[in-house]
Amino acid sequence: MKEIIAIIRPKKVGATKDALDKLGYPAMTAIPVLGRGKQRGLIGEINMEIRPGILEQPRVMKYIPKRQLSIVVKDEDVDQILSTIVAINQTSEIGDGKIFVCPIDNIVRVRTDEEGEAAII
Repeated sequence: MKEIIAIIRPKKVGATKDALDKLGYPAMTAIPVLGRGKQRGLIGEINMEIRPGILEQPRVMKYIPKRQLSIVVKDEDVDQILSTIVAINQTSEIGDGKIFVCPIDNIVRVRTDEEGEAAII
């Protein structure tokens, strides 16, 4: 099993959730996060009014609002999930996000004590 952690634009969460649901992965954790990449948070990434003092330099923000999605999937489904997330979120512009794939040793469903893949199905 693998955990897929995707950092994406907030406005892409709905479309990403719908696409993953169609693939049979309706369960996920979505967390609002702040961060920036190597471009240091260019203002053009977001569409909102910037309050005074939040900018480090002209046209650069301290942090950009993003969403972090966490999905645990079977090993054989990783490539399909990754390609779906990329297809939905790729604009070829700065700020499209990142995806991390991490190994999962075990999962326990608290309610039933099921473990492993049985806990995510």
